[in-house]
Amino acid sequence: MHSLHTDSRGPLPLFIAGERRLGRGDDAESLYPATGEVVARLRTASVDDVDEAIRAADHAFRTSTWARRKPHERAAVLYRIAQLIRERAEPLAQRQREDNGKPISETRALVASAAGTFQFFASACETMEEALTPSRGDYFTMSVHEPMGVVAAITPWNSPIASEAQKLAPALAAGCAVVIKPAEATPLMALELAALCEQAGVPPGMVSVLAGRGSVIGDAITRHPLVRRVSFTGGTATGKHIARIAADKMMPVSMELGGKSATMVLDDADLDHAINGVLYGIFSSSGESCIAGSRLFVARSRYAEFMDRLAAKAAALRVGDPCDERTQMGPLITPRHRESIERHVAVGLAEGGTLRIGGRRPEGALYERGNYYLPTIIEGLDNRATISREEIFGPVLVAMPFDDWDDLVAQANDSVYALAAGIWTGDYRKAWALGRAVQAGTVWINTYKQFSIATPFGGWRDSGLGREKGRLGIQQYMEQKSLYWGLNPHPLAWAD
Repeated sequence: MHSLHTDSRGPLPLFIAGERRLGRGDDAESLYPATGEVVARLRTASVDDVDEAIRAADHAFRTSTWARRKPHERAAVLYRIAQLIRERAEPLAQRQREDNGKPISETRALVASAAGTFQFFASACETMEEALTPSRGDYFTMSVHEPMGVVAAITPWNSPIASEAQKLAPALAAGCAVVIKPAEATPLMALELAALCEQAGVPPGMVSVLAGRGSVIGDAITRHPLVRRVSFTGGTATGKHIARIAADKMMPVSMELGGKSATMVLDDADLDHAINGVLYGIFSSSGESCIAGSRLFVARSRYAEFMDRLAAKAAALRVGDPCDERTQMGPLITPRHRESIERHVAVGLAEGGTLRIGGRRPEGALYERGNYYLPTIIEGLDNRATISREEIFGPVLVAMPFDDWDDLVAQANDSVYALAAGIWTGDYRKAWALGRAVQAGTVWINTYKQFSIATPFGGWRDSGLGREKGRLGIQQYMEQKSLYWGLNPHPLAWAD
């Protein structure tokens, strides 16, 4: 067991305009979701802090050497950040556990992911090539990319260090200055990453962390005239609000928003693989995941057997202390979020759903102070039910049988969301056909919730705009420019 690290030395400083200092906003606390204990206190940013940080970031972008360094020189600093994350892997994992209550086995994986992200974009940075485009006259042409300037990263509470790394690393690789707005509930990992950037040699002012309420601080960041791009991960309603502001500014955005992902078990699936994959897809991270496989479609001929086995295995999942290496599901992020999940379940039951398992808080002394909720499976509804349509963002699975191929494709695609999907089948032809037919940014086949920093990620429709990750992830923080080099020895004839 790892003891809770509480900070009794007063509020934590933020990173504002190249300095570590207290914000001028409201007092706030980071609470441990497993017990409600205070992990850290901090003074949040004010709107004036936002303006100061962004103006300092713009000054650092224009006057420091960062944007003008050779790509391999910026890459060297990113490699160093990756190394520092690995050197501090265990304390960072424990800090992430305290900040959002995920099991320690999962937070260790998130820290490793963050290190890998910085390493990947370091490599992508120093090997990024520009293009010499085909000539169509007495000139030759080039396509090059320039850093945008100050960009904003607005991040969620469910996987802070990984999400922040996925925005910070490519933006720094591109040569940009970055203002990070972490989620209200989980400000600590952004502060840790900013400290590591400073230690690795990122110039002062190039990274700021502005903790505070999204409706105030996030809004002020998005509206600021010096912010050239916003990368946002979070709820669809907030994403649409940011998009409206961005439209008025003619500012590009990238957004990873909500999901209601379908997992589909065909009649020829290996049930052992499918059961484990479905469980992992919905109940890992306590279902607090945008790509959670929350809608399950099973071939009617296999439905009864599959659901019996799935329910038995789900009921045996270990819900408990995030410090315990064996824990599979920790607490939810806040009491308010748990209440939201309970309301969704109540709506599902009122609409005619039946509980297969779960649907309540666990009992016992271990769970009394934490925000725990049992893995929940609801049957008896169709794809038109409210909880089949709305993102719950918790450990709630809606299970439905399907009858034929057309029925499956129609139901899987009948959603405003299109972030991810899972397919379980033993036939590669079916996998290919269904993988192409389903509308989603990511489709997993005989696996689920696996990620590669080298592979682009994002959603369609209400699940978002643009892509993160992949070699081209750097270029979303850059503007493309074309250069024409005249080769004609004679003046342009038009003026003669």
